[in-house]
Amino acid sequence: MREKEQIVGNWLPRYTGVPLDGFGDHVLLTNFGGYLGHFSRLTGAEVVGLDRPMPSATADGITMINFGMGSPNAATMMDLLSAVMPQSVLFLGKCGGLKRKNQLGDLVLPIAAIRGEGTSDDYLLPEVPALPAFALQRAVSTMIRDHGLDYWTGTVYTTNRRVWEHDDAFKERLRQMRCMAIDMETATIFAAGFANRIPCGALLLVSDQPMVPEGVKTEVSDAKVSAEYVESHIQVGIEALRLIRRHGKSVRHLRFDE
Repeated sequence: MREKEQIVGNWLPRYTGVPLDGFGDHVLLTNFGGYLGHFSRLTGAEVVGLDRPMPSATADGITMINFGMGSPNAATMMDLLSAVMPQSVLFLGKCGGLKRKNQLGDLVLPIAAIRGEGTSDDYLLPEVPALPAFALQRAVSTMIRDHGLDYWTGTVYTTNRRVWEHDDAFKERLRQMRCMAIDMETATIFAAGFANRIPCGALLLVSDQPMVPEGVKTEVSDAKVSAEYVESHIQVGIEALRLIRRHGKSVRHLRFDE
């Protein structure tokens, strides 16, 4: 296999256990196995590929895929999705809230992501910002309000560094950058999505408050957030993609400069 199309066409089924014609036109991405379980219960979809690196479930033309943690996996996922060129991809991730006003369970709708993870440098020049498809983010915003919820908006810092909560110098840099939240995937998804000509967005759930010692995520605290907020997080994502499906031409039109 010499061409990218051949590689991704072979590898997407290999990583997921799903044939190319088994994917929906719209994709929800997650990096938590529990999200797939919730999606399955909400939609009746069967979770497939549990023996593969990227299990998934598909219902009503929407596929949810768990790609695992971190920006390299996120980039791999976006490259592989170029085999099927979905109409839209929405990342439902968890993030650390960096502002005092952020509370556990809050939603963050990023307007941009700072590329601190390094992986996106293989896709875009350093000067190019990591931006979502704004038509998709607008649909997400509409669905959040329709569900009677609210959200924060702002910049997300994406890092490849998982253990940093002890590092005061790193935390001071985050304060100076005035970021709303931090995660390990959003900037990579935006950048690799743009490079692959796939419209991408993100809706993040604040799962911890890592700037203070008592806010660092634990198994107990994460389980509490998941139990209380994950299902509504997923429901907003599903409804946003359904809205995009009804107005799909506008997303295609606003995707990329030619």
